[in-house]
Order: sequence, then structure tokens, then C-alpha cells
Amino acid sequence: MSTPVISSREAEVLALLGEHLSNAEISARLFISVRTVESHVSSLLRKLAVPDRRALSRRAAESARAAAPVDMPVPVLPAPLTAFVGRVRERGELMEALKAYRQVTAVGPGGVGKTRLALAVAAELAADFADGVWFVDLAPVADPGRVGAAVAAAVGVGEQPGRGVDESVFAALADRQALLVWDNCEQIRDGVAPFLERLLAACPRVRVLVTSRARLMVPFERVFPVPPLSRAGGGDSEAVELFLERAAAVGLPSPDPAVRDTVVALCERLDGMALAIELAAARWPTLGLDGLVAGLSDQLRILAGGPRAADRHRSVRAVLDWSHDLLEPADRALLRRVSVFVLPFTADAAAEVAGFAPLDPGAVADGLGRLAEQSLLTVTPSAAGTRYQALETIRQYGAERLAEADESAVVRTRHVGWCLAGATGLLDAGGPDWRARFDAVAEDLRAALAWAAERSELRADAHRLALSLAESAFTRNLLGEAQERYEQAAVLAGADDHAEAGESLRLAAAVAGCRRLGDDMFRLHRAAGEAARRAGDLPGTARDLATAATVAYRFSSEFTHIPSPEEAKALLTEARELSGADDLADGDGDGGAVAAVALAEAAVVADAFGAVQGETDNTVEETIALAERAVALGRLAGDPVAESAALDALSGARSWAGDTFAAAAAARRRIDLLAPLPPAPARTHELLDALAMASGTALGAGRLAEARRWGGELAGHPLLAEVGHHATSWLLVADGFAGRVDEVLTGSGRFLDAWERSGRQQSFSLGPAAASVAMVHGLRGDLAARAEWLAIVDRAGTSEEYRHGYGAILDAMVLLHDGDAAAALDRVAPEPEQVWKWVTWIWLHWYVALRAEASVLAGHPDARARTAAARSVVAGNPVASAQLDRAEALLDGGDPPRLLAAARAFDAAGSRYQAARTLLLAGDEHAAAGRAALSALGLGTGPGNLPGPGPRP
Repeated sequence: MSTPVISSREAEVLALLGEHLSNAEISARLFISVRTVESHVSSLLRKLAVPDRRALSRRAAESARAAAPVDMPVPVLPAPLTAFVGRVRERGELMEALKAYRQVTAVGPGGVGKTRLALAVAAELAADFADGVWFVDLAPVADPGRVGAAVAAAVGVGEQPGRGVDESVFAALADRQALLVWDNCEQIRDGVAPFLERLLAACPRVRVLVTSRARLMVPFERVFPVPPLSRAGGGDSEAVELFLERAAAVGLPSPDPAVRDTVVALCERLDGMALAIELAAARWPTLGLDGLVAGLSDQLRILAGGPRAADRHRSVRAVLDWSHDLLEPADRALLRRVSVFVLPFTADAAAEVAGFAPLDPGAVADGLGRLAEQSLLTVTPSAAGTRYQALETIRQYGAERLAEADESAVVRTRHVGWCLAGATGLLDAGGPDWRARFDAVAEDLRAALAWAAERSELRADAHRLALSLAESAFTRNLLGEAQERYEQAAVLAGADDHAEAGESLRLAAAVAGCRRLGDDMFRLHRAAGEAARRAGDLPGTARDLATAATVAYRFSSEFTHIPSPEEAKALLTEARELSGADDLADGDGDGGAVAAVALAEAAVVADAFGAVQGETDNTVEETIALAERAVALGRLAGDPVAESAALDALSGARSWAGDTFAAAAAARRRIDLLAPLPPAPARTHELLDALAMASGTALGAGRLAEARRWGGELAGHPLLAEVGHHATSWLLVADGFAGRVDEVLTGSGRFLDAWERSGRQQSFSLGPAAASVAMVHGLRGDLAARAEWLAIVDRAGTSEEYRHGYGAILDAMVLLHDGDAAAALDRVAPEPEQVWKWVTWIWLHWYVALRAEASVLAGHPDARARTAAARSVVAGNPVASAQLDRAEALLDGGDPPRLLAAARAFDAAGSRYQAARTLLLAGDEHAAAGRAALSALGLGTGPGNLPGPGPRP
């Protein structure tokens, strides 16, 4: 068997899949589009003959392990800058604990060495976890509610619309064998414990190693106390070994035995605390060993007394106090002031925040270097330049010193200002490295916002920062946080600016729409209406209440609890009274409010969107009239998003009337309106819907290239990077009808992987996508794969839509391909009017054309009449018209010239499969060409014995 040839770029993508990065993150890492990443993933699925993305990740991990030495696993862990010393016994015991228990908490005081021990053990165990090891640094996280977001960021899981980030993490790790290391959990134990319990329940093969100063106090926890470094063995002890190793790192030779005895005594005085020993060793070159002993003895004597259990804490505090007191005053000020940074920071950032009297801003960079020389800061190179960071114990010490110096307020206020400027600069700058630059400051923005939000004098700054963070989070595809921050901005605007609060709530509602959270959309639009009412903006109140009513019907399938018709009608009635609609003709009404009310009338009164709770007695003509009025008023108001929403109503109304081409035109018009607009939440939500509708309606009109274009844009949209089933659904349908077999088979991998991770969601677009894949497998003669995908259809779609709508069409295509015209006709036996509810919008043309052809091939007496009737319906649809041309040619004895003309028409329309099948039906020498064309597509070439789908629930 030959080895598949994988390009260098595909190898890069495969390696990043092994790190469990999302398509969007791979795109950012390699500076290529998300669509290009998807193409490489599809190619890898085909070349490596694996079923899904998880299998690719496992293959990448296996390759990485195979390429590494047997004793050198390849964990996804931070690379320590210094060697790990000692801890032989603790490493063995902690490894055994992790093998025996799914959650272990390494507990000990700050500075004892919990993090380094956890990293060493995780690295040694990496080979035991097929799906990887991840490190989650929770030190920068102050909000217990953001534990899930921190874990998601660490393991490369993006939020999925329709579910929160916590659920996305659980779905992504559900079947993975992985080890997670959660570091510094003590300050957010209230968030860690419940999240951890849900994670372990949902992900049975995941184990978690936690480091914390205090236990989590949960029933499933196995506590592992981390002791200080051993001093047993005198000069050969682990504590002495660490001191000498760190001293050697700064150029000092190994001491003679007499000096070593002094080191033994020093380490004993420091209680074997790793951080204290490292800080002391860093001072040896400048103070000498005698100076170290004298200075530390004095400091430790001051802190003496009290129970022995507290001595370990005091030994670290003593060394920190001593190290601090040895600094020059300017460096002391710098150390305490940079403690406000929760992520690594640059010298420029430190100068801006900490550079004020008595500290000269120009001296900050040199001061940072001196602090790093004394091991009080660590230095980390990055693409943006050198960054500095204090270990969490030292950062907390600096924060205490900042409070003692009475500088907390001024330094944190300057930090807020730096964050505001940075957030604004992020939004303005853009660029391919935007995501990395946002991630480098995001936790600082969050920390600054949390502090400023609690201070009335900084409320305006906090409001601006919340808005900036919301916009950045939306751009970063952190939709849950974006919604949260917009809602926070509304609270911060509060009584001071009700109008601004209302605008923030509308933005939050739009983000909720992108997340497919109908309940939140409804709640937030109603809240925006109340804010507008408090601001004295009655037209604004009308607009928001009307929009809430529209949302209840337009997005009814995205609700957990659907608002009742009575509730929506009450909102519409109040909105109509407040809108000033009667004054519009006189030029006094508010155009936006009146347009919103008009759309709500089309949605609620006429049910233009076909809502779950819709019950209307109006005619199609009345629905079209109301939708057209909403479109005209939206255009008059100069609001492209409102006009697009009204066009969506019109598209639905036109489809109910059987006017497929008008429905498609309305959907295309939406994209024309929205494409030039900036990617704000409301526009993005509307555009995603417009692309899906445009692809579906183009397919209904037989415009396969156009359906693929819009479906491709939807599939490549970064907001859908984590929901490949929704992203690829219409592209799969278009490719299935076009006969693009390879594209369907590779795209189905992304669809299935994402659908399973989503919890196997159900949606009006997911059923047709899965059924299209099942159809392709049927045309290939792969009965087992077809049966598997039909089972997916049962979960992803609804039984009635499958039985009477798209399923009848796709099943009939397989049956005709297999030579069973009678069974095919049975699947499309009902008159179109009998199944109108299920075949309008997209499927009408396909249904009537296929029904006519099945009638011809089955010898039905009404075949000619059905073909003629279908002509009047599908006129203008190139694929359906070609199918009727073929049916008439077969009806008239199989006229070869007419069949060949139909084959050319299919080919021109982009329907490869139907073109090849037409050649097969033409017979004689053309049949051989048809079989060759079908074979080239990867499809079966002769009648088989594929049974019908049988009864479906």
C-alpha cells in the first residue's frame, strides 16, 4: 500500500491539529484563511483515510511521539527556564496518585514549588495520555465565572453558538484521554470546584492536576500535600542542590566542603522553601555567602515566633522582605507598581503605568533588568519584544507593598488608563497578529475593568473599557464574553445615561443572536426598550419592543422557552401605539420605529417566518403585502440591517407563494445590503442568516454555482469556525446536488465532527445536509455508509421534513440511479399541494421535476401531463428544466439528440452527476461515456438493489 503524499503545508496543519487548535487558531498561526485550513483538513482526511478531525489529532500526536525519543514525550506544557531539581519521592508519589485518582490537588504554601512539581510530573506522564497534556494558568483569572473560558483558551476550544463556553469545553473533551494541569486555583476556588465537577462527569477519560494553596473541599478530591525540599543528607540534600544549581547559573563555582556546610545551614533556616532558596542564591554574587547569612538571619529573627506550621510562610516572606530591602528605592517602587499587571508586560507598558515620581520613566527599562537579575521578575521573549512577569507569589507580595505605600489607587488608575488606550489601539490597528496582541493584554483589561467598575469616580472609564472589551471579544469570537461585557456596559451607563444603556443592550442582543440564544435576544431587546423609555425615547421604546416581538417569531427555533403568541402580540400592540405610525405620512413619525413595527406585523400577524408558534388565517397575498411594506419602510428609514430582516420576511412569503425566483432575489438583495457594512454584531448576525438563506434559495432556483458561492462564504466565516455542521450545511447540499462527490465526502467529516461535539443538535438546515451525504453514499453504492447517515438525519432533522420534503427528493434520486423507478415514484407520489408545507422555499422545483421524470420512467399514465405541469413551475431553473427535457425525450422514445442536449444543459448548469446520468440514459456509445463520467465522479455506474429507506419515524 502506497504512503500518501502530504504537502509541507498540510504537515503544518496536521501538527497544529495535534495541538487541538481550532481552524481559526490554525489560520492565525499560519497566516492563511480559515477556508484554506478547512481545505487542508479535508485533504488530510482523504489522504490519511481517517473519519474525522479527532482521528487526525490522534494521528498527529502519534506521529509526534514516534518522532521523539521514547523517554521524551511531547506535552503541551510551558518550557521552564531553569532545571528541575530533586523531588524524586514526591514525583513518584504524585504520579501514582494521578494514575489512581482522576482529580488530585497539590496543596502547599506559596513558594513551596507546587507549579514546578506539577509540570515535571505532567511531562513524565504525557506519554500515557493519547490526546495530550494542557497547562491552564489561572493566576491571572480573578472572576470565578471565567474558569471555563480560561480552560477553553488553553485547550484551543472556541465557543459554539447555541451553547456556553463551558459546554463547548465539555463537548470537546468528552471522548479525549487527556491530562489538564490547573495552576494557582486558590483565589477562584468557588468557580473551580463546580466547573471541575461537571468536567469530570462529562469527560470520563480526563484527569486534572490542580495546584492550590488550599484544598478545593470537594468530595472527589485527592489531596497531595507538597512539602518543602528535603534537607536530609546535609550537603547532598535536595535543598542544597537547588541552591548550588541556581548559584552555578549565575557563574559561581562549586563551593568547598566548608562553604557547603554554611549553605546547608542557610537552607535549613529557609525551611527548604524553593522560592526563598532561589531568591537567596540570586544574591550570592553581590553579597557573598557571609552577607547572605547575616542579612537573612536578621530578617528571619524579626519574623520568628508562632506555630511551626506558619514558619514556611514566614521564611518566604522573610526572603522577600530582605530582597526588597536590598533594592534601591526606585527599584522598590517599580516592583510594587508593576504588580498591577496580571500578564507579561513590556518595558513601555511598565513606564506608562509605573513611571511617575519618584521613579523616572526613562529609568524603568534598566530597573526591570535589575529586578530580573535578582530573580524578582522573569524575562520572556515574544514577537512583540521582551516581556517581564513576576511569579504569582512575588506579584502578590508587590501588591501588598503597593497598598502599604498608599499607591494602589493611583497606580491602578494609571493601569486603567493604559488598558483603555491599549483596547482602543487594538480595535484601530487590526492586522494578522491581532488575536495574539489581544490575548497578550486580555486578562489585564478584565482586571482593570473589575477594579474600575467598583469605583464611582471611574464609572465612565469602566463603561468605556467594558465597551472596548466587548468589541474586542466579539472580534476574537469570544461571543459569550462579548455579550457579558455589553450587558456590563449597560449597567455601568445606568442612571447616568439611559440612552447609552439601551444601545449597549441592543448590541448584547445582537451578540446573543450570533450565539443562537433566542431567549437572551428577547430579554435584551425588551430591556433595551425599558432603557429607552427611561430616557424619554418613546420611538426607541417602540422599536425595541417591536424587535422583541419579531425575534419571538423569526427565531422561534432558537428559544428554550418560546414566548406565547399573546405575549408577542401585546408587545406589538404597545409598540404600534408608541411608534407614531399615524404621523409618518405627515413627516412627524419615527421611520425606524415604524419600520420595526411593520416587520413585527409581518412576523406576528402574518407569520412570514413560519414560526413554531405561528397560527395565522391570512392569505399568502396578505403576507407578501405586509412584508413588502416592511421592506419599503426599512429602506425609507435608511437602515440596511432592518431592510435585510424585512427582506427575509419577504423571501419567506414569496416562497410560500411558490415564487422561488423572487424568494432567491430577496435573499441575494440582503447580501448586497450587508456586505459593505462594518462587521458589527447586528450586521454579522444578519449576514450569517442571509448567506444561509441565499445559498438555500439559489439551490431552489437551480443556480448551483451561486448556491456554492454563498454556502462557501458561510463555511469560511470565522464566527462559525467552531460549528462546522452549521457552517458547511448548505455547501454540502449544493455539492450533493451538483455531484461533487469528493467535496461532499471530505466536507462531511467536518460536519459530523462538529455535530457530535455540539451535542447532536437539530436544525432545519442540518437534516438536508446529512441527507445529502446519505444520498451521495447511496449513489456510490455504499449501503452501510448511507444507513449511518440516514440515522444521523433522524437526529439532525425532523421526521416530517424528511418524509415529505427534502428526504423524498434525495431518496428518489438514489432509487432512480439504482433503476427502481416505481419505488422512486412512490417516494414523490403526493401532489405538490399535499406536501406544500415541506416542499416550498427550496424543494418545490426539485420535487415537481423529479416527480415528472419518475412518472415517465415508471410508465405512469399521467407522465406527460405531470411533465407539462412541472414546466410552468420550473421555467427559468436550468437544472429542473434540463431534467424535464430529459424526461420528455425519454417519454418520446429516448431521442438521443434531445438527451445529449439535456446532458449539455446539465453540464452548463454545474450538475455533473445529472449530465453523466443523462449520457447513460442515452444508451449505445453514449452509455459508455456516461459510465466513465460517473466513475470519474466516484459514483456507481449500474442498477443495484438498494432498498427504499423504509418507514421513518
